[in-house]
Amino acid sequence: MGRGKVEMRRIENKISRQVTFAKRRNGLLKKAYELSLLCDAEVALIIFSGRGRLFEFSSSSCMYKTLERYRTCNSNSQEATPQINYQEYLKLKTRVEFLQSSQRNILGEDLGPLSMKELDQIENQIDASLQHIRSKKNQVLLDQLFELKSKEQELQDENKDLRKKLQDTTTTSCGENAVHMSWQDGGQSSSRRHATEPYPGVLQHPEHDTSMQIGYPQAYMDQLNNRDHMASQRPGGHPGSSAGWI
Repeated sequence: MGRGKVEMRRIENKISRQVTFAKRRNGLLKKAYELSLLCDAEVALIIFSGRGRLFEFSSSSCMYKTLERYRTCNSNSQEATPQINYQEYLKLKTRVEFLQSSQRNILGEDLGPLSMKELDQIENQIDASLQHIRSKKNQVLLDQLFELKSKEQELQDENKDLRKKLQDTTTTSCGENAVHMSWQDGGQSSSRRHATEPYPGVLQHPEHDTSMQIGYPQAYMDQLNNRDHMASQRPGGHPGSSAGWI
């Protein structure tokens, strides 16, 4: 008598569910092993129980190789969410730790575990770095010096142009001032000549220069004497009277 057909649905009885899980799990692992052995296939099987326990089988020596092969093949057919390979993660972690250790060694820290050969390598590395840094520094200084010399030459050329313009302007101004002063000298000499020359037909004698006399001028004294003389000759006239001149 054959067995009846089992209905494919969740088993509600907890004990029966656990017994069924154990039987079918073992059978599935056995079939995976047989398939990999008989057909030379690469098989990887991962099972998680209802309680979260892990059961796995891999025909290869490492489960991660099979998973990486699956991810590569699956990514060609459809877009898969990016996943980080655990081995790649370990490689990157080891690389970061090595770089951090090298940085500390270059700064002079954690040098105790290093051998003499490693210390020589670090010293040579630091010397090479210093040479590169000094070479770069000298190149930057030379570039700045060349730039400053170019600016200096430009300023000197500009200074020469300004000095030439200033000389041209000064020469022009001096010429105009010379012409103006010659005109002024001509006018002043003419004025002095007209002021010092006497009127035509008039003679000047040093002895008649009134500017050298003190008191009243001689002409005024002569006029007064003539007036007194004429007044004394008139009847009833007296010297010093000026009634007849009114």
